[in-house]
Amino acid sequence: MMDLKRFTAYLLSLCFFLAAGVLSAQDAAPAVDLAEGGTLFKNNCAACHNKNMKDNLTGPALGGVQDRWAGYPREDLYKWVNNSQAMISSGHPRAVELWNQWKPTVMSNFNLSDQQIENVLAYINDVYTKVPVVAVAPGGGAATQQKPNNTLLFGGLFAVLAILALVLARIISNLDYLSKVQETGEAPPRKTLVQILTSKGIIAFVVFLVVVLGGYTTVNNAINLGRQQGYQPDQPIKFSHTTHAGVHKIDCNYCHDGARRSKSSVIPAASTCMNCHKAINVGSVYGTAELTKIYASIGFDPSTGKYIENYDDLSQGDIEKIYKKWITDNYIKENNTLDAAGELLVKNQWEDLVASLTNPGKEKIQGPIEWIRIHNMPDHVYFNHSQHVTVGKLTCQTCHGKVEAMDVVQQFSPLSMGWCVNCHRKTEVQFANNPYYESYKNYHEEMTNGTRDKVTVEEIGGLECQKCHY
Repeated sequence: MMDLKRFTAYLLSLCFFLAAGVLSAQDAAPAVDLAEGGTLFKNNCAACHNKNMKDNLTGPALGGVQDRWAGYPREDLYKWVNNSQAMISSGHPRAVELWNQWKPTVMSNFNLSDQQIENVLAYINDVYTKVPVVAVAPGGGAATQQKPNNTLLFGGLFAVLAILALVLARIISNLDYLSKVQETGEAPPRKTLVQILTSKGIIAFVVFLVVVLGGYTTVNNAINLGRQQGYQPDQPIKFSHTTHAGVHKIDCNYCHDGARRSKSSVIPAASTCMNCHKAINVGSVYGTAELTKIYASIGFDPSTGKYIENYDDLSQGDIEKIYKKWITDNYIKENNTLDAAGELLVKNQWEDLVASLTNPGKEKIQGPIEWIRIHNMPDHVYFNHSQHVTVGKLTCQTCHGKVEAMDVVQQFSPLSMGWCVNCHRKTEVQFANNPYYESYKNYHEEMTNGTRDKVTVEEIGGLECQKCHY
């Protein structure tokens, strides 16, 4: 009987070692994160480098960049990404070669970790080649391009453990049988496998396991309800923040003027766009395609430079004539003739305009542009933009990321309660020359006499529940 018990203990330890070995093997293998690499590329690199990785833009095409740096230590490529001018000044051959090709365009400095750079490089290679590759992990060695799918592996492990569990259940039943034989001297009837699996102990354990797994899944789903970090929908108009906020340096508060004076940052009306686009009526990227949508929504005729009288009363056919004429005239102006390609362009642009400005709930072209909301706080959460922008003096990028580098805006931050709370715990309040905080006399005195060097949002009530959930 002791041998059976030892054998049982051996099987149990084997299960644990098997599970631990698989998990540790998974943890030991470094892996690049393509999703993070894509986000980092869009937020940092896409302002100057073409997203197809094959064509030059403000900076060179990045496809094959790892091959072009293959003759140098991997750390040199990391240094180049984070501080290119320092490498040029040091006389690094590859850095000087690139500078001679692209000067006076200066590459921005970044503050990325080696792993983050590897993630970006893997994303670049993925887009460029469209085939799986092996990326070099920081410090040398190979890393898989993306996290492997372990579904089959863990499914197999579960099956092995289930079989071992059945074996152990049978062994325990036999041990009980032998024990009763020794105690009573009689041979009781043996339990079948079905009787063992339907015993109260097994059923209670299964119920407990279902409750635990169900509770874990429910809580996780509840926590993630409404979370949409990385959400990046296509908008009815291809508005590029890279062009407006990045290239032309338009202040975020010019369009989203509510951010500094109210709870909501507001979606700019088409009239705000018209402040510039009365004069700029052909886009640098899409030509007439996207700007014509703005004109059609608000009733501006770019051919005459005037707003159309009684525009709301016009039929779609009348509107079609106005804007097809504008698109056609502009095409002829650029190409000296209206050929078959021009006719197709006019047709496609008009159809895209109608599809973008109408839907089952909005049958008329006339009227506000129905942008798709990206950042959406729950109804029970109060958030005030002016409190953070005007009083707290936070930049928009703190929460929204480098919007000036986003062709298509996405939700950068998780906007979760934990994320907000952690920010309040570490963010210093800007007390100096800020009349909003003059009432905090004790803190001002402590900072003046040197007993306090900072005040965080937490210390002025930033973690009080009613501040956000009143």
